[in-house]
Amino acid sequence: MVILFNFLMNFAALFFDLLSARYSEEQWIDWVDRLAAEDYVVIDDFIAQDELQQLRGFLHERNEENEFEKAGIGSVFQHTIDKEIRGDFIYWLAKARDTSIDFAFAYAEELMGYLNRYCFLSLSDYEFHLAHYPKGTFYQKHIDQFKGRGNRIISFVLYLNVGWQPGDGGEIRIFKEDSTFDVEPIGARLVLFKSMDVPHEVLKTNVSRYSLTGWLLNKPSQLGYLLG
Repeated sequence: MVILFNFLMNFAALFFDLLSARYSEEQWIDWVDRLAAEDYVVIDDFIAQDELQQLRGFLHERNEENEFEKAGIGSVFQHTIDKEIRGDFIYWLAKARDTSIDFAFAYAEELMGYLNRYCFLSLSDYEFHLAHYPKGTFYQKHIDQFKGRGNRIISFVLYLNVGWQPGDGGEIRIFKEDSTFDVEPIGARLVLFKSMDVPHEVLKTNVSRYSLTGWLLNKPSQLGYLLG
């Protein structure tokens, strides 16, 4: 009887998880296939509008309390700040501390689970921060991988802008072998790309640009909050 009860409880939990899932298996498979084929994928309306507003509110609270720090380049052992290369300010997120946006951590874990299931990437951790690019800032062409620290496998950028218009700037420019592709920073849009294989840059902003930016890792994050 106990075994049957546990089975029914587990089945019910799985059933309600499936009902509450925001996206279907088919959608996830399509996104993963595009990521595998093109090295990047763009997903519009990845989060709901109320979640977008909640993240924006949290970001602005941290900004008003001067908790953002100037972002640098390089790993913890080679960390430097160079505004001629990178101009954003960041706030590293911590699950135990930033509980008011716990759904953001749940999304990262869900994403990691699907990529492990369909791409066999052995992802085991993630790290992410909120980013603010003030007007007139940018990030020159680079890849999201440090020398001597090769645990970043998939990069993700979730845009938190409202009312972005052409001419506002801040697009991600993705460099392919013989072409480029610009991704407009529209609110609730998610961009995934392979950290080691996709050179990219953030074009100069003409208005403030906000995002949640992070990486899925194949080794545990170590001192990630100290890295740019």
